Amino acid sequence: MIEFMAPLMFLGLVGFLLLGYPVAFSLAANGLLFAGIGMHLGWFGIEQLQALPERVFGIMSNATLLAIPFFTFMGLILEKSGMAEELLDSIGQLFGPVRGGLAYAVVFVGALLAATTGVVAASVIAMGLISLPIMLRYGYDKRLASGVIAASGTLAQIIPPSLVLIVLADQLGVSVGDMYRGALVPGVLLTLLYAGVVLVVSLAWPAAMPALPVAARSLRGSALLVKSLAAMLPPLLLIFLVLGTIFLGIATPTEGGAMGAAGALLLALARGRLRREVLNQAMDATARLTTFVIFILIGSTVFSLVFRLLEGDLWVEDLLSALPGGELGFLLVVNLLVFVLAFFLDFFEIAFIVVPLLAPVAQKLGIDLVWFGVLLGINMQTSFMHPPFGFALFYLKSVAPKEVKTTDIYWGAVPFLIIQVLMVAAVLTFPSLVGVEPIKVDDTPVEIRLDAPDSSYFPAQENP
Repeated sequence: MIEFMAPLMFLGLVGFLLLGYPVAFSLAANGLLFAGIGMHLGWFGIEQLQALPERVFGIMSNATLLAIPFFTFMGLILEKSGMAEELLDSIGQLFGPVRGGLAYAVVFVGALLAATTGVVAASVIAMGLISLPIMLRYGYDKRLASGVIAASGTLAQIIPPSLVLIVLADQLGVSVGDMYRGALVPGVLLTLLYAGVVLVVSLAWPAAMPALPVAARSLRGSALLVKSLAAMLPPLLLIFLVLGTIFLGIATPTEGGAMGAAGALLLALARGRLRREVLNQAMDATARLTTFVIFILIGSTVFSLVFRLLEGDLWVEDLLSALPGGELGFLLVVNLLVFVLAFFLDFFEIAFIVVPLLAPVAQKLGIDLVWFGVLLGINMQTSFMHPPFGFALFYLKSVAPKEVKTTDIYWGAVPFLIIQVLMVAAVLTFPSLVGVEPIKVDDTPVEIRLDAPDSSYFPAQENP
């Protein structure tokens, strides 16, 4: 009968979530409920649950997870310091003469904000407040303007220092630095693909993305160049301070996050934006997000321990290992599963509930875990763009002008969602994008010849 308990436990978790209970408490309550059932039926004893307190204390002493509050605080301070406003203003002026120039500016600024904040909500809200009214004022199509802002904000999900990459690295047992290096090229390619969508639309439908009128270009020549450099240099220096030190092996991700938080405070101080209310808001939001992550992680720890005691890990391994197609079949099914789950679950919830069940199977099949993690990270990025549940769409709607309807935002997200799915397919097809090379075995026969030594080298031995 124990073989049926793991599927029932998983269905029980789905039931708790459908009833509307918070994910963290659903995980813990479901785990404790089935722990009681397992002990009552004699499948395991209370002594096997004594590992639970040690695992919870292990969460609190996990140095990798310490990077989450540092990067969150850094992103929120930069958002409050007006960096997004300065970047969008100067780069919008720089690209203004080009058809679709404001959309290019949004994509470029979205990539810069992603590399400095790592927080999707901050990027989408900042660009929605600043750029969307200006784009609509100068004749941009509501759907395309909404789509490019929402999509560019989600770049914070995959471009380092993404918070989800930290969580995935922790759950997969790989280095955060390796995960960051693996996600860098796909993140840049995704940015270029978004810019490609803008280019195609501006050529095929010029009225939807007009150039900035001459009267709106307040800066020209050297003044524009100076302002653009002044706006871009601080975030670029901060990117090097954080990611450069991590990639060069000078600092760990946690140390890089601490330096980034200190750098963000210095930038805010230099701009005269470091006020008490800014600090209070940033610290409050950081504490809320960190607490949210820790509670989900504690709940998932309870769930996973009991799930393994009920042989759930063996059930998942047998289920996924038996898929036709081997490694490719497993990856296709897993990515389809994550894509569907992203309609209903946040990326943190997927990372803490689903990924620990998939990682052992991926490792058994010989899949590189960094490649697997980056693949899942790009896939989970779609959770922010799924109509009607995408969080980026909700963030944008909360700050959008009244004339922008919810359906406009949904339709605007569709082409960029397709681009994200194509990026998943590209990384799946070309692992070298993540820096993973397929293992090649040289089957050329090798002839080994051993020449017998001359017997004269060995003196004759006398028989005793």
